[in-house]
Amino acid sequence: MGNLKALQTGHVGLNVTDLDRSVAFYRAVLEVEVSAEGNEEGRRFAFLGRDGKLLITLWQQSEGAFPTRSPGLHHLSFQVETIDEVKAAERVLRGLDAHFDYDGVVPHGEHGTSGGIFFTDPDGIRLEIYAPSGADPADAPTAGAPTCGFF
Repeated sequence: MGNLKALQTGHVGLNVTDLDRSVAFYRAVLEVEVSAEGNEEGRRFAFLGRDGKLLITLWQQSEGAFPTRSPGLHHLSFQVETIDEVKAAERVLRGLDAHFDYDGVVPHGEHGTSGGIFFTDPDGIRLEIYAPSGADPADAPTAGAPTCGFF
């Protein structure tokens, strides 16, 4: 390796249309806290994280809905330890009337045991919460490709 030792993803920045709505959504679903925020008109933002680690930054500077057909972010994925945690998040999302791309927990591939839920945030940004094992081995919703790839 070259000069970039121990490279890892830091945080993900997302443009949103309604900061208050998005903060409430991400706090409820991911159990994150607001670590910093800006409320100056035209420059509203929030930093969300957990245990001192920044995970997501939200920037209120967009209109409309997330354009899934344009180049850019495909989806944002969060790993948890167990399928029970995935199912707990699913219950919260159902209470928020979130849109799901598939019904319930689905495997990442044919008869795989890793899997999760695929849903969108209030601006249509595609999200995933998954566990590395514990999904019921079953037919994947997308044959011949990873479930998280074409949805």
